[in-house]
Amino acid sequence: MRNLTLKQLRYFRALAEHGHFGRAAEACAISQPALSVQIRDLEESLGTELFERTARQVRLTAFGEEFASRVSDILQAVDELGDLARASRDRLAGRLRIGIIPTIAPYLLPAVIARLTRANEGLDIHVRETVTSRLVQELVEGRLDTAIVALPVSEPALSEVALFTETFVLVRPTEDEGKPVPNREALREMRLLLLEEGHCFREQALSFCNMGPAQPRELMDGSSLSTLVQMVSAGIGVTLIPEMALPVETRSASVSVSRFDDPQPSRTIGMIWRKASPLARQLQQIADAVRQTSQEMRARPLPDPPGSSADMLVSG
Repeated sequence: MRNLTLKQLRYFRALAEHGHFGRAAEACAISQPALSVQIRDLEESLGTELFERTARQVRLTAFGEEFASRVSDILQAVDELGDLARASRDRLAGRLRIGIIPTIAPYLLPAVIARLTRANEGLDIHVRETVTSRLVQELVEGRLDTAIVALPVSEPALSEVALFTETFVLVRPTEDEGKPVPNREALREMRLLLLEEGHCFREQALSFCNMGPAQPRELMDGSSLSTLVQMVSAGIGVTLIPEMALPVETRSASVSVSRFDDPQPSRTIGMIWRKASPLARQLQQIADAVRQTSQEMRARPLPDPPGSSADMLVSG
């Protein structure tokens, strides 16, 4: 068997994850033919096939499944060697792989990246935006250094550091301005617009309304908070969004925004990373920077939605 290369193992992992040569090649920033050649050379070196190839998809063989678990351990160990070298420096430099959930990314991430790059010359930030379950998996597997998510995630292999707590606000059509703010019981009777399955913010909103995932209700699903707010602006229903999203999502929507009575629905935002990560000290410093950024952002006055009066943001 010829010597295997780390490049081949990384290409193998990408193809195993995406199940498609085109998407795997795109993720690896190489051409599809080049990826195919590397995978074929890898299989020839091993003397057996790693994938079952059909016209529509690529699946791991039985041997490929076992090989994938070993490859994951090898690549994680290699990445941790690089982390160990970075951890020996006084400041963080080189590649930093940050994961973040979609209900935080557009609102917090630009300011966080600006702060981190100003304070850490040579820092190369790579961002992965997806739902919490995938971020946790990729973090445990060593494909991310850290992630910004809603806590808790309750994964034994990960450290959790709380950063800040933010409330949820109610977004209604403008014709509902001045009406009493519904309580959670009344919300259950309304057409509630929520993010699609897989988003933790969906589950948090359902929990506030005391609604189970399988409970029959009059609701519609959206793929983003922006979609939900625009649907409210069109008079389709009502929704809940985190306060952080207000400046961005209400600037181009004609909606009414209201706060709930105490105790207001809220979520805790935090950072997570592997307990065994050599970068734990540097990641704690990054957590402090994210916390400071969020404090500065929340200290800014919130803009009124288009066409709103000065007291559009009312107390329930």
